[in-house]
Amino acid sequence: MYRTHTCGQLRIENVGQSVTLAGWVQKSRKLGGMTFIDLRDRYGITQLVVEADAEASLIETATSLGREYVIQVTGEVIERESKNSKMATGDIEIKVSKIVILNKSVTPPFTIEDESDGGEDIRAKYRYLDLRRGPLQRALALRHRLAQEIRTYLDGQGFMEIETPYLIKSTPEGARDFVVPSRMNPGQFYALPQSPQTFKQLLMVAGYDRYFQIVKCFRDEDLRADRQPEFTQIDCEMSFVEQEDVLNTFEGMMRQMFRNAVGVEIPDPLPRMRWYDAMDNYGSDKPDIRFGMTIHEITDKVQGFGFSVFDSVEYVGAIAVPGAASYTRKQIDELTEWVKRPQVGAKGLVYIKLNEDGTIKSSIDKFYTQEQLQAVAEAVEAKAGDLILALCGPKRKAQTMLGVLRIEMGNRLGLRDPKVFAPLWIVDFPLFEWDDETQRFYAMHHPFTAPKPEHLEWYYSDRKEDLERVCANAYDFVLNGTELGGGSIRIHEAAMQERMFEILGISKEDAEYKFGFIINAFKYGAPPHGGLAFGFDRVCALFGGQETIRDFIAFPKNNQGRDVMIDSPSEIDQIQLDELNLDIRPIPQK
Repeated sequence: MYRTHTCGQLRIENVGQSVTLAGWVQKSRKLGGMTFIDLRDRYGITQLVVEADAEASLIETATSLGREYVIQVTGEVIERESKNSKMATGDIEIKVSKIVILNKSVTPPFTIEDESDGGEDIRAKYRYLDLRRGPLQRALALRHRLAQEIRTYLDGQGFMEIETPYLIKSTPEGARDFVVPSRMNPGQFYALPQSPQTFKQLLMVAGYDRYFQIVKCFRDEDLRADRQPEFTQIDCEMSFVEQEDVLNTFEGMMRQMFRNAVGVEIPDPLPRMRWYDAMDNYGSDKPDIRFGMTIHEITDKVQGFGFSVFDSVEYVGAIAVPGAASYTRKQIDELTEWVKRPQVGAKGLVYIKLNEDGTIKSSIDKFYTQEQLQAVAEAVEAKAGDLILALCGPKRKAQTMLGVLRIEMGNRLGLRDPKVFAPLWIVDFPLFEWDDETQRFYAMHHPFTAPKPEHLEWYYSDRKEDLERVCANAYDFVLNGTELGGGSIRIHEAAMQERMFEILGISKEDAEYKFGFIINAFKYGAPPHGGLAFGFDRVCALFGGQETIRDFIAFPKNNQGRDVMIDSPSEIDQIQLDELNLDIRPIPQK
């Protein structure tokens, strides 16, 4: 055997044992005549000591070791004189009697330590070295534990893990597809699945009433910290269920994952919030409820006093930022510029300071009396020492801007503790979104989402205002301001599905071309069914207390969708292009 124990395994009770370890040299140092070596594997670090009176050949080998050399050592476990409480193995060390160099290493481009001296780009290029570092090893270990908890729980609930295809038909709705040319079918293309949506519904038709898989999905879209071109879903579907059955089942799954993977108990049952309430109070359909600072409408408190900015808009809303009345004019000016950025989209910012001495100072003092500003303060539940920030515009746009501002102020005030978990369900989404530019409805989720049963009269109405009132039988699982998962009860009746396509302006011919296989399948006794999918990478990141998902993916892409380690994507040679009947257009010069 190369080793009898791992580098994170030995403890004080192992003192006196002869052991063999194997791993990488983290670092070595000489103290007097002794040589100390930190030996690392994915389980931890163990300190080795080669004593001054050891054989000359052993001392020579020990002093020749460089960083990241792969070695095997044999020796006796002894108690350390100066213990290290920061290391799990800090009570012991190995008195080395033999060292075998298994492989030498050139000097790595950055230090393989928790706090590395390598920048993000260089660590991405040498990702296989970066993966040796403790934070990434712990991240991938957490991902593994979560995956095992998911499989254990769902297997116990009667779910079957079934794989679905990666080479499917392109249905260009929503995000762009990644497409794959077919050599055997010239001029035709597969698409990589954005999700297994239609296949899991077909499995319900096939009688597999509880399905899941932890599956790769693909979307060709702009990237950010929590988005990758290839990502992993916990994909699930159930037959003969209503919304309550789905929520209870997967609330139980998340509760078990929290308890067993990170030792956290979450509320039972989880809170639920209607989409309309989330937008009104938080300006987001994925609200972070770890802190207050909720949005309050103040339209009726501020209109009619001669301030044209407020008088000319549909909606005025505000938040009360606790303890921020001490903000200087410079800080408020900076915040005003911040809300004018395209990511927020505001034209300006109104502030009201409730000073500790009881006075009120505002950017709109000349339009409002102290009593009128005090009425605004009461409406937003502000108290002395708070700073009120107000934005205005069309209702949903203004609420969304306030929601972004609320999160920013939560970050600035340190109110978003990653060690605090506040999950909830968002329910009762609108089924449709109206687009003024194209003058048509779009599905807020996807065209197989069922309306709430109590809204069917509106669903079959031809009046735009009725259709805007229809709620989807849909739900999202939200944690700390991030949507971790979402799903719906699906349409399983032909007439209801035809009505959906009609509302969305999808012709029968188009529907047949894009979805004919599933429409046809529904003619053969489709059961009532529903499900949801969780973003597994996001689950791992949030459970690990991080915002970026990259550390929880072994080999992620960068912001340009490139894998700089293997230099992908790359060109292919002319022989391959000819086999695929493809010609490459010249790339326009920028």
